[in-house]
Amino acid sequence: MKRSSKLAFLRSMPLLVLALCLVLAAAAPAAAAVTQADIDALKGDAKGLAQEKKDIQAQIDKLSSDISTTMERKRLLDGQIGVTEQEIANKEEEIAVYETLIVQTAEELADAEAREEAQYELFCKRVRAMEEKGKVEYWSVLFRASSFSDLLGRLDVVNEIMEYDQRVIDDLKTLQAVTAEKKAELEGQKSASEEAKAELVAKKQDLDRRREEANALVAKLRAQQKEQEDALDDLSAEEEAVQARIKALIKKMEEEEAARRAAAGQSGPSSNPGGYIWPVNSRYITSTVGGRASPGGIGSTNHKGTDIGRVGYNSSIYAAKDGQVIISEYSRSYGHYVVVYHGPGNSTLYAHMSSRKVSVGQMVKQGDVLGITGSTGNSTGPHLHFEVKENNVIVNPLSDGAAPKKGYLTGYTLSD
Repeated sequence: MKRSSKLAFLRSMPLLVLALCLVLAAAAPAAAAVTQADIDALKGDAKGLAQEKKDIQAQIDKLSSDISTTMERKRLLDGQIGVTEQEIANKEEEIAVYETLIVQTAEELADAEAREEAQYELFCKRVRAMEEKGKVEYWSVLFRASSFSDLLGRLDVVNEIMEYDQRVIDDLKTLQAVTAEKKAELEGQKSASEEAKAELVAKKQDLDRRREEANALVAKLRAQQKEQEDALDDLSAEEEAVQARIKALIKKMEEEEAARRAAAGQSGPSSNPGGYIWPVNSRYITSTVGGRASPGGIGSTNHKGTDIGRVGYNSSIYAAKDGQVIISEYSRSYGHYVVVYHGPGNSTLYAHMSSRKVSVGQMVKQGDVLGITGSTGNSTGPHLHFEVKENNVIVNPLSDGAAPKKGYLTGYTLSD
């Protein structure tokens, strides 16, 4: 008998007596580990992030296009980029929850279909048995009555059998309804998952657009050098202030360390140069330490660090050697940046991160992730600005091919 004619068949045929007892495994499937509430919570977080991004956009719109505010606009855009990255992570988590929910619902549907099929097969066996006997047992039960009281007793038995038959049919109809409901639920979840995936694509496109907008702001500064001298002076002053702060923090740590050693009767340690590893996987150098032509009229002509390109917006930044984080913050010039203290006179700085993964006071091992590459602050494209200080003086960490410095960075390529 075809499945499509089940209901019509059930409605049209008379109630039949089942010769065998039916044991129906109608236990409900195990409770799902993931619920729609989990997804709703994520959507609530997404709304909060969207509102935060709108608030930042409102601040951006209030700023004029005057040169003195351009770097402030860049700072706000960097913040908006950070929120968009959080939105993307939120949406990716929502999609992952949908995928889990879809698998669970598919299992529940398979279970419902199996129970429906077992019920229907048992029903069909009874129909075939009745057809083979060629008689209706309800009447045969009644006709065998020996008296009126016996007839009444037999009527009670027939009523019980008929009620049992009706329950069998009702159970089958219920299972069919459960199967249909699970199918609809599964289709709805698949549709919602596809919608979330489309939203993820849109948010990634939005992230790219905002990055381009942020980079264009700095490019605008470079194209208007004469009109931006005041803004550039501010950036230079900020860079100098950062360097002075690093120097003061290192001095403080050296004094504390010297005091500890003196109390322990130990002699003072010397500087600990060398022993660095590459802070990112790329070996492509776009700018080295020292004098250079000002890139676009905005970068320093006395470059304090080594710029490493071809890193994108999602490369891990590693600690070049063991140490302690002494700065982890945002500045207009360096964007998101981190400074690690490695011992007397020795520190490293990592700038223009899209995000930071460490906090002040944290001890890090060589190779630990400090953050993710980006283009925050005074930057027109993703790269890592890497500074090394030894004996409290900025040094070039790149080994000279002719006379390589032991413990420094090798195997690099210089841009044209």
